[in-house]
Amino acid sequence: MTENTPPRSHLTNLKHWLCQPMDPDAGANEKSERIDWLRTIPFMMLHVGCLSVFFVGWSWLAVTIAVFLYALRVFTLTGFYHRYFSHRSFKCWRIIQFVFGAIGCMSVQRGPLWWAAHHRHHHQHSDDPEDLHSPRQKGIFWSHMLWFLTPRAQYTNLRLIPDFAKFPELRFLDRFDLLPPAVLSLVLYGFGELIAWGAPEAGVTGLQLLVWGMLISTIAVYHVTYLVNSATHLIGSRRYQTKDDSKNSLVVALLTFGEGWHNNHHYYPNSTRQGFFWWEIDITYYGLRFMQMLGLVWDLKSVPKRILVPKVKPAVQPIPVEATPIAVQ
Repeated sequence: MTENTPPRSHLTNLKHWLCQPMDPDAGANEKSERIDWLRTIPFMMLHVGCLSVFFVGWSWLAVTIAVFLYALRVFTLTGFYHRYFSHRSFKCWRIIQFVFGAIGCMSVQRGPLWWAAHHRHHHQHSDDPEDLHSPRQKGIFWSHMLWFLTPRAQYTNLRLIPDFAKFPELRFLDRFDLLPPAVLSLVLYGFGELIAWGAPEAGVTGLQLLVWGMLISTIAVYHVTYLVNSATHLIGSRRYQTKDDSKNSLVVALLTFGEGWHNNHHYYPNSTRQGFFWWEIDITYYGLRFMQMLGLVWDLKSVPKRILVPKVKPAVQPIPVEATPIAVQ
């Protein structure tokens, strides 16, 4: 894609925002890495909308709902969007994959096929020039939140995810990924108005639950998950030598329920557990283990011992200075 490629029309941008494109053979206009400024408007509005908290106030119910939705959606993104749809590190029923695919859409981070296809592309090209969100290539702000605001990032390359693209319900979620967050917003507002009508002394309103449960909670989910693309390729420790800059970070692991053990993950991405050792907290893995006890998921892939304790090649011993050369007859 050259810099001389003309930008797309605003009408096309708006259509693609409301109804996500899925054609992997898009033309040059659709593969541009220019920032799609029209598309940034709803993204920025979500951030600015959080300031309305000063007008709607707070309540314990609103804060509780915000924390619950944060935890539910972070678990869904890390456990299902990432470890299931992207890496197939466990198995589950078809209804379960649809339900958690819909919950993942409520995070307003696109559909499960889009998310997983881009993540698979990331593992193929981690930190090389083809990586769409590498801080090594284009800096921390690009890797954190600018890359997905470009036309190139809007498409779902179905060739990278044929195993899940065969399910029509998942293709529906990808095509209309704004439907679940719209439903969530309506439910939050309606529930708040119902409480305001039945128990006005509680100080709860529909707008209050909408601001806390949808706006503030969603922005928190946004930026902690974005840290995996940006911070864990810049800050942290490296246990394993990988071709990329992936690092392990306890802070990011706590915020993202286990995704901060990024160097572990890039060294062996097939494992359900990303905190390879018992002291590496991985809340998503604990949640999946609980779901396994209930029979909702199964075949969680473990980390082989050869990965946990890799063999160290013996160092080449130098020839002693006082060694006597052997005469060859």
